[in-house]
Amino acid sequence: MPNVEIFDISRRKVGEIALSDEVFAAESRPHLYHEVVKAQLLSKRQGTAKTKKRDEVAGSTRKVLKQKGSGRSRHGDSRAPIYRRGGTVFGPMPRDWEMKVPRKVKKAALLSALSDRLREGHLLVIETLTMDAIKTKKVVEFLGRFELSSALLVDVTNRELSLSCRNVPTAKYLSSKGLNLFDVLKYDHLVLTRGAVEAIEGAMKP
Repeated sequence: MPNVEIFDISRRKVGEIALSDEVFAAESRPHLYHEVVKAQLLSKRQGTAKTKKRDEVAGSTRKVLKQKGSGRSRHGDSRAPIYRRGGTVFGPMPRDWEMKVPRKVKKAALLSALSDRLREGHLLVIETLTMDAIKTKKVVEFLGRFELSSALLVDVTNRELSLSCRNVPTAKYLSSKGLNLFDVLKYDHLVLTRGAVEAIEGAMKP
């Protein structure tokens, strides 16, 4: 098991933790990232875009011109697509964008990303990220103290930290239950509390 140093919020070393090989030393599988991230982003699409077809727009059903004798082309009612306020041809219709990805593939991709962060030296373990007040400034100071360009902060539950991260574009808070591949890949560094490490290992181990 790889041992990782544990720091407090002031960047003082307070110990070490042995990380699970099944979770943090998994095989690197970057070829899975595209499929899983694509499915994750597609699931956020509402799929409610819709245009009205010829039979749905308002308008008379009377034939615009008589069939013969006017010298103009034959035509039906004014709801045809070539007229103003007519229906739309082949416009978007409501649809479900969900893309099915096997659960094992999602898990393998997330384990690969967690392991890659550790191998890259971009995984940081903090004893605790408890904050006595909701302060954006404290999150910015934390990122500067550890020289983190951008970071995903993961704790078991931490309301103060969650609210303090909202206005920091280079940081995001997630609970350990909400850990996902897209956010792990989006931020340069992954910051886990000791409690988050234990929760993630408990959920991800076979």
